[in-house]
Amino acid sequence: MARKRWMIWAGWGASVWCGGGVAAALFFGDSTKPYFLPGQTTHGHHQIELKCSECHTPFGGVKDDACNRCHAAELAAVRDSHPKSKFTDPRNAELLTHLDAARCVTCHREHVPHVTQAMGVTQPPDYCLHCHAEIAEERPSHKGMAFDTCATAGCHNFHDNTALYEDFLAKHLHDAPTRADGVRLLPVSTPSTDAALTATAATVPAGVALDAAVVSDWAASAHAHGGVNCVDCHQGGDAAAAWTPKPDHASCARCHASEAEGFLASRHGMRLAAGLSPMTPAQAVLPMRADAAHREMSCNACHSAHRHDTRRAAVDACLACHDDDHSRAYLSSPHYALWQAELSGAGAPGSGVSCATCHLPGEMHRENGRDVIRVQHNQNANLRPNEKMIRSVCQQCHGLGFAIDALADRPLIDRNFTGQPAAHVESLDLVLRRLTERQQRTTKPQ
Repeated sequence: MARKRWMIWAGWGASVWCGGGVAAALFFGDSTKPYFLPGQTTHGHHQIELKCSECHTPFGGVKDDACNRCHAAELAAVRDSHPKSKFTDPRNAELLTHLDAARCVTCHREHVPHVTQAMGVTQPPDYCLHCHAEIAEERPSHKGMAFDTCATAGCHNFHDNTALYEDFLAKHLHDAPTRADGVRLLPVSTPSTDAALTATAATVPAGVALDAAVVSDWAASAHAHGGVNCVDCHQGGDAAAAWTPKPDHASCARCHASEAEGFLASRHGMRLAAGLSPMTPAQAVLPMRADAAHREMSCNACHSAHRHDTRRAAVDACLACHDDDHSRAYLSSPHYALWQAELSGAGAPGSGVSCATCHLPGEMHRENGRDVIRVQHNQNANLRPNEKMIRSVCQQCHGLGFAIDALADRPLIDRNFTGQPAAHVESLDLVLRRLTERQQRTTKPQ
C-alpha cells in the first residue's frame, strides 16, 4: 500500500512539474490520463485528451508544430490573416512585446476553462487593442467602437476573413436576400460501366457465407455498378489476403482518399486519426440521443455497410445521433421543406437543403485537367468560425448581407433558420459609407 501511495504521489508531482500531465500520462499509461489532466479540455480537443502526445512534447510543452499538424493546411487555404511571418518581420518585432502572436499557445491554451472563450481563445476579448489601438484614426467609421467588439460575429476574425474583407463585401453590397436560382454543388454520379456487377457476381472466399439481403443491397449500390466486388473492400483487392469481416476507414480510403482525409480531420474521425478507439455520441459535448450513445463513428455509421444511401447519410444519419436545438428544429424548417420537395421531384436537383448541404458541402477540385466535386467530410471545417460557411454554402442560395446577419443570430441558428434574422451586422453598411465618402471626395469641385 505504501508503495502504491508513493507511485501516485510521484506521478502527481511529475504531472505538476511537467505542466500539463504529460509525464504522469507517460508514466501511468493512457487509462489514468483523465486523472492527471490539469483542467477541462476544450470542445475542439476533448476527443483526443487521452493521447497527450498529440499535442505535448515530453518535458518540452506544446510546440507550434503540433498545432500545425492539424491546422496548417486549413490556415493556408484561407490565407491566414495573421500568419507567423507577419510577426517575424523585423518591422513588427515591437508588437511581440505586447502579445507574442507568433506562437499558437499565446492565444490558445488548453485546460483553462475559466478563461476559455469561443474558438478556444484564452486571451481577454480586447486583445486586438495591442496592435490596433489607432484604428479609430485610420478608420473614422470605427470611432467609439469598444475594443472587445472586433471579433463580433460578422466583423473580423483573427485568422480567416475570406468572406469579410472589404473588397469582397463591396462586391456583394446589393445582393438580394435569396437567390431565385440557388442550388448546391452536386457530385456527378458514377455511371454504370461495362464492369458493372450483378448479384450473381458477388465473390467471397470459401467458408464465408453470403447473406441474401446484403448481396441485394450491394447489387443496387454504386459500388456494384462501378465493378467493385466484395474482395475489393474485405480483402483489399487481394484474393489471397485474409478476409476482414468489417473493413474500416482505411479500406474506404483506397478509393475515397479525400473523403477519408476530411473525415479523419473532423470531430467524427479525429480519435481514429490519433490511434484511439472510434468516437461515440456518449463522448460528445453537444446533446446527443441516448439510444445512439455507443454508436461508433466510422464511415459505416453514416453510410450503411453495403447500400451507401447518400440521401440517408445527408439527413437521417445525422438526426439519429444529434439532439441539440438546431438539429431538432430542422424537420420543421424551410430547409427541410426544400429537401422534401427535391426528393419528391417537385424541386430541382440541388435545390434541397439537407444537414449535409451545409455541414458536408460539395467542393470543386481540379483533378487530371477536369473539375471534380468532392464532398468535404470534415463537418467542422466551415464552423471554425461559422463565417467560413458563407462562401462554400450560404451564398449558393443567399446574399452576403443576409448570410452574415443569419449566422450572427444565435436564436435563429437554434431554430434552424426558421424566420428572418433579428441581428444586423454593420459590416456592409460601413463599407458602403466608406465607398460613398470616397466617391464624394473624388467628385467634389476643386
